[in-house]
Amino acid sequence: MKKKIFILTGEPSGDKLAAKAIAKLKKLNPNIDYLSVGGEYLNSLSIKSIYNLSEITYLGFTNVLLNLFKIRKKINETASRIVEYNPDILFSIDSPDFTLRVAKIVKKNKPSIKTIHYVAPQVWVWREGRVKNIKKFIDHILLLFNFEKKYFDKEDIKSTFVGHPLLEKESQNSIDLTNLLNEKNKIISLFPGSRLSEINILLPILIDFIKLSKKKYSNFSYVIHSTKKMKKRISDALIKSSLKNCEVISDENIKRNILSKSYFAIAKSGTVSLEICNLKIPSFIIYKMNFINYLIVKMLSKVKYANIINIISNSDVIPELLQSNCTSQKIYNLFESFVENPNLREKQITHFQDVLKEMNSKKDTSENVALILNNNLNY
Repeated sequence: MKKKIFILTGEPSGDKLAAKAIAKLKKLNPNIDYLSVGGEYLNSLSIKSIYNLSEITYLGFTNVLLNLFKIRKKINETASRIVEYNPDILFSIDSPDFTLRVAKIVKKNKPSIKTIHYVAPQVWVWREGRVKNIKKFIDHILLLFNFEKKYFDKEDIKSTFVGHPLLEKESQNSIDLTNLLNEKNKIISLFPGSRLSEINILLPILIDFIKLSKKKYSNFSYVIHSTKKMKKRISDALIKSSLKNCEVISDENIKRNILSKSYFAIAKSGTVSLEICNLKIPSFIIYKMNFINYLIVKMLSKVKYANIINIISNSDVIPELLQSNCTSQKIYNLFESFVENPNLREKQITHFQDVLKEMNSKKDTSENVALILNNNLNY
């Protein structure tokens, strides 16, 4: 009889992390059935989702409040479908405000289902008290960063540091980019985010930044990294702006090839910053949210920085332009300083490489996750 795993994600980044691990698990053990709440990455592995991932992708506290009834209904519906499927393992990934609420209900109604959560909630940023509650319904938590373990050991919660998959050394096929970009130009990679609310705020700012940059620099090509779902929306905005030497890319292999060849990157605050650093590309991060959300985050946060590299090193290795500082002019000014002072680029690369050494696990991260899942199937 086949074993069963339900994969529970809440946003595209979690979908991507899950797919990396499940791809390894499929090779390790092909005798497993899967069902999920997932997106394009899990779908590429022929894993069915019980509904479209976009149905539960909400951003920010105010949006959650406005959609509270819908979210509660979706949480209960999801938990019911998981209990009905009766998997051996509920494998939840990130998005704790959604996935952990579902896991709590599932564990209450079906204690025999093992609950394994990948990507610990950032208790070191805020709400450390959540750890005590997590212990009641999560059997095993998989950590991206080694420093997180002390928070869960303190409450005697089983946890394993597996490393961060964005720091894995991946083999990639070389792709000819001459049809996409002017090969004489240096590539600037731009990441406006994967959620509609992020793109609505950050894309216009980045477009204005490109216009400012083009006034002085003619030797750059700009590539906006997008999900497949958001590609048309971004492409339409670029057409409307009449920008040249600017492309939108959604294919994962092409995106990684372009990033690896980039001169510089400007990215929405998030995990993509690790991938940028791992490829030794200098960068800075940007982010902007509505004022009410910002005030809530500011009141609850226990850390000085937004970027994980900066948090670990307790210094601004990766410059951060957040909220009122996230303007096209300030982005351009900082970008110009890096272009005109190559030593800033080299200094940053040296600093973040030192930080990354502390974050690497000895084994392949996704393989670590796959082995833990397989070992918990109780054959």
